[in-house]
Amino acid sequence: MAFASIIRLLSLAAIWGASFLFMRLAVPELGPAWLMFGRVLLASLFLAVVAIGYRRSLPIRQYAGHFLLLSFFNTALPFLLFAYAAQTLTASLLAVLNATAPLWGAIIGWLFFRQVMTYKVLAGLLLGISGVAILVGFDPIVADSAALPAIAAAAGAACCYGIATWYTRQARPVPAFINAHGSMWGATLWLLPVLWFIPLAETQPATHTILSVVALGVLCTGVAYLLYFRLVQDIGATPTLTVTFLIPVFGVMWGHFFFKRNHRLAHPGRGRYCYHRHYAGYRF
Repeated sequence: MAFASIIRLLSLAAIWGASFLFMRLAVPELGPAWLMFGRVLLASLFLAVVAIGYRRSLPIRQYAGHFLLLSFFNTALPFLLFAYAAQTLTASLLAVLNATAPLWGAIIGWLFFRQVMTYKVLAGLLLGISGVAILVGFDPIVADSAALPAIAAAAGAACCYGIATWYTRQARPVPAFINAHGSMWGATLWLLPVLWFIPLAETQPATHTILSVVALGVLCTGVAYLLYFRLVQDIGATPTLTVTFLIPVFGVMWGHFFFKRNHRLAHPGRGRYCYHRHYAGYRF
């Protein structure tokens, strides 16, 4: 792997690892639906500007059904599930659960697409599950029964990525940038009606919340997608997937370096940690 590709891979892992921190900061005031809608809308606008700069059109009529199906499993549903889980789980734990995506992909391939499960693949699968289980086990929040729905939601989000991976393999080939751009607009359409059912938590979000949404949309989604598809082009899809196992490292690191001095405030009656405007009250 070229040195430039290594830098891009590490940068992508660092960006996606930070995305869970931004979610934890913004979700209390915006709620999961409004937060993720803002994220995908900003990413769509960012990629639209990039498309204009590179003079790349978006063939909506040709790939409309593909964009909607891909965006549902690859963006809209997993983003919403992760945002829901971010109300309870730590950013480090979210990053670790996200790393189970390749494991879900292997299971889905074996169950539904007759992918041969060799001893080597099975051993790797068991080692991966063990590693994730050990990392999750160090977080005391997993012992809280109130956290089980959030853990299930985060695991479901990772499973969605496995489904999206297999769908992409079966679907007709679409240029990478068009996939990224079209799926963002598709996710925006999917999340728009959800806003009606999940209201905005705060009508006047704080400055840090707005900045977190901008960072999620532009940096953690728009720029990250450009890095991701550049890596797919340069080194291939399989080596690029190793970024999934690097994300927990950066997720835990960002949480440790930026929030290790924060106070923890118990949320009354719900057994979770909440954000207070005078104290960074999340256990990141």
